[in-house]
Amino acid sequence: MTVPNQLSISQASKLIAQEQLTTTELVESCLEHIGQREPLLKAWVTVDRQQALETAGLLDKELEQNGPRSPLHGIPVGVKDIYYTKGLKTTACSKIYKDFVPDYDATSVKKLKRSGAVILGKTVTTEFATGDPPPTINPWNRSHTPGGSSSGSAVAIADHMVLGAMGSQTGGSIIRPSSYNGIVGL
Repeated sequence: MTVPNQLSISQASKLIAQEQLTTTELVESCLEHIGQREPLLKAWVTVDRQQALETAGLLDKELEQNGPRSPLHGIPVGVKDIYYTKGLKTTACSKIYKDFVPDYDATSVKKLKRSGAVILGKTVTTEFATGDPPPTINPWNRSHTPGGSSSGSAVAIADHMVLGAMGSQTGGSIIRPSSYNGIVGL
């Protein structure tokens, strides 16, 4: 079998539903790869290792008892650092909000959690999803930009740190980093 973090969402979803891969194995594979590559690529603001592993364990038990919640059951995802995520620092990559921790989830994050996705953490964006380039590095060529504003999300997917990630699109903020990093963005 392919290394779990290198599976597509559909491949991983099928293996999880068939109980040939656990959510815990998949999350551990992603976290291990993040540990190896994050110092170089700088795709993440926050990685919530403990919560991701706890959620994975709960989802594995739930799968045994009730089957998958949805095709996203057990799929590790990153969330762009502009989306409120309850209990997890949400900085918009700005010094102004460097310690801000929301007490509720954005609707999109709530829906991901409800579907059984595992939030691994918050991905880098340009400050307030606009303006200056982020510290994130293009995984294919260090001298090329990763694009913005959903830089961390695109790099995390392109480098197999995570199977999917949220971005936001105002003026090319998903499609530009997706194309610069060789992935699909919607």
